[in-house]
Amino acid sequence: MAHAIPKSATLPNHQYRSDIDGLRAFAVLSVVLFHAFPEFISGGFIGVDVFFVISGFLISTIIFEKLEEGTFSFADFYARRVRRIFPALILVLVTSFVLGWCILFVSEYKQLGKHIAGGAGFIANLILWSESGYFDNLADTKPLLHLWSLGIEEQFYIVWPPILWAAWRFRVRFLPIILAIGLASFAFNLYGISIDPVATFYSPLTRFWELLIGALLAYVAVFQSKYPKLVIHSIAQANTLSWMGCALFVAGLLLINKDSSFPGAWALFPTIGAALMIKAGPNAWFNKVVLGSSVLVWFGLISYPLYLWHWLLLSFARILSSSVPELEIRIGVVAISILLSWLTYRFVEKPIRFGSGITFFGKWFVDKKAITIALVVGLFLIGFAGYLANYKNGSHSRLVNKINVDPESGYDGVAGVDLIEDCGLANSPSIDKSWFGTCLRDSRPPVKYALVGDSHAASIFRGLVRTSNENGRWLFIGGPGGKGAVSTVISSHPLFQRFIPNSEYAINSLAKNDSIETVLFVGASRNLFGLNEKKFLDDLESSPNFDVAYEAVQNAINPLKAAGKKVVILEDNPTLAFPEDCLQRKSTISAINYFFPKKLNPRCVLTVERHQQRTEQYRRLLAKLEKNNPGTVKIFYTIPILCDESKGLCEISKNGRLLYSYSDHISDYSAGLIGRPLNEWLRDQPSKTAAP
Repeated sequence: MAHAIPKSATLPNHQYRSDIDGLRAFAVLSVVLFHAFPEFISGGFIGVDVFFVISGFLISTIIFEKLEEGTFSFADFYARRVRRIFPALILVLVTSFVLGWCILFVSEYKQLGKHIAGGAGFIANLILWSESGYFDNLADTKPLLHLWSLGIEEQFYIVWPPILWAAWRFRVRFLPIILAIGLASFAFNLYGISIDPVATFYSPLTRFWELLIGALLAYVAVFQSKYPKLVIHSIAQANTLSWMGCALFVAGLLLINKDSSFPGAWALFPTIGAALMIKAGPNAWFNKVVLGSSVLVWFGLISYPLYLWHWLLLSFARILSSSVPELEIRIGVVAISILLSWLTYRFVEKPIRFGSGITFFGKWFVDKKAITIALVVGLFLIGFAGYLANYKNGSHSRLVNKINVDPESGYDGVAGVDLIEDCGLANSPSIDKSWFGTCLRDSRPPVKYALVGDSHAASIFRGLVRTSNENGRWLFIGGPGGKGAVSTVISSHPLFQRFIPNSEYAINSLAKNDSIETVLFVGASRNLFGLNEKKFLDDLESSPNFDVAYEAVQNAINPLKAAGKKVVILEDNPTLAFPEDCLQRKSTISAINYFFPKKLNPRCVLTVERHQQRTEQYRRLLAKLEKNNPGTVKIFYTIPILCDESKGLCEISKNGRLLYSYSDHISDYSAGLIGRPLNEWLRDQPSKTAAP
């Protein structure tokens, strides 16, 4: 273990570098501009990766120096982190709780409660990982989505100090540890980005390498006497590194977008760029003149609260606008975010972090230890409040639920009917029901019909059960979850990666089930054509995947056809705006209603003609499957049920009831509208050969 080195040879944490605050400004402004104006700066989200490098550098510098001096204390380290991170976070979480109480519907508030609890526990990244992708269509309606990065940092802060302390205690060299963990994390990142991009985005295992780039910088800076060749000896060298770093960061802003396989190798642009600018030091021209300018330094000082405030307010503005807010609203929200960030820094962060305590009228003094304890208790309490909001299913008694249309009004359920967690696998001993997200069977005999498919199938199942008759009852295999999702395809094509091998297991089990006569295929058309999470089907018209999709569905039909089963394919429903965006939401705060007047989202209405144009390939696919499988495959068309063909419109509601439940999934009410004629058709067509 190296001996303590003179202070003149180190880069102590208390030696303030204004250029690092300027780099923080670069990072936070990139993120803010991306979130507020994604049409102008497509790669701004890489600013988060710059934050990771900066955090790894500063935190590791503190730890290395304290260990070398023999003054490192876990209690002191974590107390400082508490006073740095908790004050602004508590303020933002409390604000999100209050705004959510006054604005959000039941299911939204329930989810917000979970995210508040996750944010307070610094596991937001793990919760969001379990829900969906970062760039899915629901992302901008999650007010605390951005806390995923705080979760990554805090998880790093939890494991990194003990690792370095243990290395110091047992005289193990720091450098091999940094390199080994960093390279392993980077390797996981490269491997995972093609296998599971959502996990790779949110997992600490695939993100720690970014903070460890900063740790490597800190190691070289603190122990620079051991690496004289890495010391910068001239302004020319410093300028070269600084400009190279700036160029990499700007290239990342221009080349990377939400469709890039990120982080992956793309994350090297912002991380290496940030590392080079930090390494260049405060005397490089760009660092001194640009990053060290008073404006950027000021933004750097408020960067943490600005990061917290901006997305919270932009997300609520998106929710209240029922679509992407007008440009002037987004500009106003950014301005308010900057103001709140300065106020937070000036009157909350700075006194708590840098003051020796708090004095009220010169009489009441609270020391740092008491403040630290109070902050921990405060964060726990707001986290517990979020947990209760989730536990109480979004608090139905809130006034906002009484002055708005209930988005859950489309649910009828199956009262009086027992659903058994079983899906008829008796003839398939090698297949376990745990393979599938859902296995349900109507307890009433005879079970003659089977439903198979993804979450669209899950949406219709209870409607089928509710409207079934003594001629035949239903079982369901599929839905998201389990060891993988299920769809109406059998294929090894990468397009259907997440449905392998579950779909094949589900369909083969139905083929072996002697009691099943007819199998109903229900699936999201977007999945067949590789659109996956793109809920709106504008891209379906030009999809190049027709032949791949046809072969995959035909492969699923073949084992059922060979077993003498009939197959009915349910035409997928039209896709409109999310139901929450079509209810012209009213808040319980009058001022909010004034600034966000109610207007109808144009995506809440779709002409039948336009829907047919968008789904021409899909409808052609259905027709070809029916034609090539006479006597086996029939199509059941839903447009006459879900749309008003006399008006030529598909709308969000019918008969005063919502037709959609969430995203592009039909409501349980719609499921009944479809289920009744479908069950009647099955009853009246014993041969299963007539067209629906």
